[in-house]
Amino acid sequence: MTTHDDNLALVEKYGLKSASVTPTLGTYLRDTWNRRAFISELANASSTQQYADSLIGRLWQLFTPILNAGIYFLMFGVLLGTRRGVENYPAFLIAGVFAFNFMQTTVTTAQNCINKNARLVSAIHFPKLVLPLATIYQQLQQYVVTLGVLVVLVLITGEPLTWSWLLLPIVIFLQLMFTTGFGLMAARVGARSRDIGQLLPFFMRTWRYVSGVFFSITVFTSHLGHGIGNYLTLNPGAVYLDLLRDVLMKTQSVSPSVWVAGVVWSFSFFGLGLVYFFRGENTYV
Repeated sequence: MTTHDDNLALVEKYGLKSASVTPTLGTYLRDTWNRRAFISELANASSTQQYADSLIGRLWQLFTPILNAGIYFLMFGVLLGTRRGVENYPAFLIAGVFAFNFMQTTVTTAQNCINKNARLVSAIHFPKLVLPLATIYQQLQQYVVTLGVLVVLVLITGEPLTWSWLLLPIVIFLQLMFTTGFGLMAARVGARSRDIGQLLPFFMRTWRYVSGVFFSITVFTSHLGHGIGNYLTLNPGAVYLDLLRDVLMKTQSVSPSVWVAGVVWSFSFFGLGLVYFFRGENTYV
């Protein structure tokens, strides 16, 4: 039987570390990066499983946002008249629906990623950051597909191909950074409380309605005073929708303050979300 001193010698000899000790953030990120292949495989497996029982499989990645946009056009654009004051409302609506769906689905799915993989978390020691990143990567893959459809639909509606389209990767990057940070926050909260899964849909629904997915915030808040419209326009949901519309639609333009807000929301949420999730690493068991 080995003694305590013998065990300490083995630990020192082989550089063993306690699984309960949280590494530095730099080491944590390197360990996560070293598992990037696992993140990719986990994301692909989740996508395959999601559509395994469907007759047309991953084609639903294309049909679902298109069907949603059609329903929203009928309900809001035609019946409720929210297309008032918006040139090329179909492109305006489709861009808003596609962009917001990515943020909503990513955050909603990320909040349950730890509990969903509880057996994996208990059985294997690895950076738990892998799990929300795999979820986010899965949603990003689907978003890229829908963006391809969006580009085609926007052109069909009559929008010209302009130099501003070259800014599309920048908009997607900023939106991804913000959504990743938000998703990491939701993942930590969701790991500790299952109640967030019941409350989050209500928050997301409210956020969708105040972010101008279906209507122009400027037009519909003009009678409420200048301040309210500005606050709503600078909320991150509205910011990334408007930036996407700005680069794809000649009929839409935003002020420089919206671009500044997009950068600020992006990097601040990503940094806060990463640190917040990292500090809870030892609680994800």
